[in-house]
Amino acid sequence: MPEIESARRRIPKLTYVPLKVDTATSETGASVVKFGYMRNLALQLGEVDVARKQFSSSVGRQKQASLLSTSSALWRTLKKFEGTPMPSELPHPGAFAKIPTATLLAFGKVVLELRQQALSQMKNAPPSTLASDGARPTVTPMALDSANIGKAMNAVNSGIIANKSFEANVSATPIGMLNLERLEMTPAGIERGELLATIPLAPKEETAVVQKEWSVTTKEFTSIVTDSLENYSETGVTENTELAQSTNSQIQHSNQFNINATVSGGCGFVTGTVTTAFGTQDSSSASAAESRKHAVQTTRKASSRVKQEHKMSISTTTVTGTSETTTRTLVNPSDTNSMRIDYFSMMRKWRVRLYRYGLRMTYDVAIPEPGGTLREAYKLLDDLQKQLALSFNDVFKVTYGDINEQSYLQLGSDYGAQVPPPPTEQVVVVGGPVPGLGDDDIWHFYQTPPVSVPDGYWITDVYVNAMVGIAPNHNHDGNHHFVVIGSRYDKTDQNNWGYNDDLTVPQYGNFMQHFTGSQAISCFFQWANSALVQFTIKMNATAATYEQWIATVWNALYNAAQNTFYAKQQTLNAQIQALQDQISGVDTLTLRREESDEIMKGVLRWLLGTGFDFMPPNVVNLFGGDLTHGVSFTGNEPGLDSTGWTTMFNYEEMVKFINEAIEWENVIYFLYSYFWDVPESWDFIRQIKHPDSTRQAFLRAGSARIVLTVRKGYEQAWMSFVELGDFGQILPPGHPYMTIAQEIQAYDDKNYPGIPPANPGRTSAGLADAVVTASAAKVSANAGPVTLVVDSSVGMVVGNQVIIDTLESGLQEVQKITAVPDPTHITVQPLTNAHNGTSMEFPVIQPGESGVLIGEWYEYTPTSGTDIAVTSNLATIA
Repeated sequence: MPEIESARRRIPKLTYVPLKVDTATSETGASVVKFGYMRNLALQLGEVDVARKQFSSSVGRQKQASLLSTSSALWRTLKKFEGTPMPSELPHPGAFAKIPTATLLAFGKVVLELRQQALSQMKNAPPSTLASDGARPTVTPMALDSANIGKAMNAVNSGIIANKSFEANVSATPIGMLNLERLEMTPAGIERGELLATIPLAPKEETAVVQKEWSVTTKEFTSIVTDSLENYSETGVTENTELAQSTNSQIQHSNQFNINATVSGGCGFVTGTVTTAFGTQDSSSASAAESRKHAVQTTRKASSRVKQEHKMSISTTTVTGTSETTTRTLVNPSDTNSMRIDYFSMMRKWRVRLYRYGLRMTYDVAIPEPGGTLREAYKLLDDLQKQLALSFNDVFKVTYGDINEQSYLQLGSDYGAQVPPPPTEQVVVVGGPVPGLGDDDIWHFYQTPPVSVPDGYWITDVYVNAMVGIAPNHNHDGNHHFVVIGSRYDKTDQNNWGYNDDLTVPQYGNFMQHFTGSQAISCFFQWANSALVQFTIKMNATAATYEQWIATVWNALYNAAQNTFYAKQQTLNAQIQALQDQISGVDTLTLRREESDEIMKGVLRWLLGTGFDFMPPNVVNLFGGDLTHGVSFTGNEPGLDSTGWTTMFNYEEMVKFINEAIEWENVIYFLYSYFWDVPESWDFIRQIKHPDSTRQAFLRAGSARIVLTVRKGYEQAWMSFVELGDFGQILPPGHPYMTIAQEIQAYDDKNYPGIPPANPGRTSAGLADAVVTASAAKVSANAGPVTLVVDSSVGMVVGNQVIIDTLESGLQEVQKITAVPDPTHITVQPLTNAHNGTSMEFPVIQPGESGVLIGEWYEYTPTSGTDIAVTSNLATIA
């Protein structure tokens, strides 16, 4: 049967080949990576000088110490990275071109050691060693500037991450190749499949047959990424049993259980090959063989999966799922002969072709924490959950001993409670002139008016303040007698006439201390002709009353704290639920776009340094309005004059070059596990969960290897940029990376001329295969058009390009067809090389848009059709 070209399915594919370069250049070059490494170290003020002294006394780093100690220019270059310098103040990346990577890495490790020592001293220093400003003694100027241990820990983490990433970036050759490929699946007809059932019938026998057909599909395989991203695309409206859709599902299934490579541009899957020495490739190369093997395995698994999902039975089995039942009555009309009814499945035949249609040079970069920014939501969620896990007793720790007259108002303010004031001291003054005294020796008594002590109070202090005059006309030795009855206060004195004493001290018997109720004070006088007596009585709350006040305050604090706690619990629950919904309620397309953005941002920050400003502060200052919501820029800001625009485009050329030179639609990244991150974060990272398995792997990645695909035509410019730090320079002729860039570019031009860009649209017309012929003629290089004798010129088109001769001959070239005179001749543009086909024919190939066919095979999937045969030939039954 003819193939149905209109029903052809296409799945893009990539084969990645890392290269091994014999002449290592990792000691020199890599200017941009070294420049980014210095910025990622986040050098603090003074660290370079301290590290320089450390190198001067170093024994284990003799080679690097010798270079660093004698290179004043290098130290001046490093000092420019200290603090937070403006981008314009930094040296050109090319300044690092000739500095060995081992030297820079040794410097970075010394800086890390100094930071670790400083952090250890800050943590272990006793409080008595603190300076007046709170700073602890340290060995680095960075720590002298601040006592904040958190900043010191961040500095250590920056050093660890920078050193790890730099080692990863310089330990292997960053250059590789990416073969652009495509699987094409075309329906190639329907064939009789295997025998499903046989029903024998004796002469005149009649029987009823029930036929059932069902499809039980695992949701994991039915939910195709193409459907999720494009809302029921072309493959989404086909049968769930067709091969192309099942292949897509199988790819996604494999990716869920194997963290390998992710492609941001929509290529279905990536085949990785082992590192190989650089050499020219053809259709029988190792990478092509590996790609064929991987593609065949994928389609075979998909085909097998389709067969498992699609079943047909001639029995009466009950199956959960969608079913269709058909009942037939079969009769054998013969009186003498038996017969047999055979049921066969009908299988769709698929022609599967694997094309290679392009070659790109790649550049590997290792970046730390690719999902670092996306983890911020999980950090917030973790903080909220920790707060929610706290019990009320963890939050409210006030005891009775914490409550006093000095603290109760602050506690009430802290917990938002209305607290009663403490019981206040009450003071009463009683007494006055003593009546009835005169010049006699008669005893006189005086009693003050009664004092009523309030409930819950008792007397704590009684002070007497008296003036007593002496009677002069009686024989009393010049003394007077003054007694406070009930106390030990008894004054007989001729010299003193004024008294001011505290009667509640032990000397006077603790007079009336802790008395309650109604109390009056009585006094005794003798030999006194006049007197004025006043008693100052201080009353304070009893111990029980004061305890009751403390209990009242504590209850008010407790109730307010409890109300606040449970209200906060509800708020936390709502925040956690909203955050979880925000994390999980994102469509697949948005997730992949966010990850691609983070990969691109991570690459830019590694190449240009963590200090790279996507929007420099001096540009932000030119903006007005609402910066938080990004609605501030209108282009009419008063500060955006010619000077302002110049500032704004400070990085424009470099950023534009990076965006143009890299095919961001074909970037591949390999995720590495959490233990490639800082050890302190391991426990948190490995517990991150997300309903999307790809996002979960991205969030848990401690590091990522990014394979940047260099756009066709930018090979030499890109290598000049990363090696010399300037996209205007060209690498020296002997540089191995320049040779690789030239050969990859030349190979792609010769083997895949005139092909469309990577990832062609699914709605494009059917792609034609290459036209291949050969020539046995002998032709010489010629300045004019040359007519070649070929086996057949059928399919050759004037204006198309043809590849003449093999790559191995060293004479291969690409020329344009100018004429097709007859079925055995073609005329091409002037030939650069001579070609001799007399001993062995040389090929002449007109490449098709599909590229070079590197693999072809057939797959079969079941259909809903059933074939019936009466007494079929047993020899032909499968």
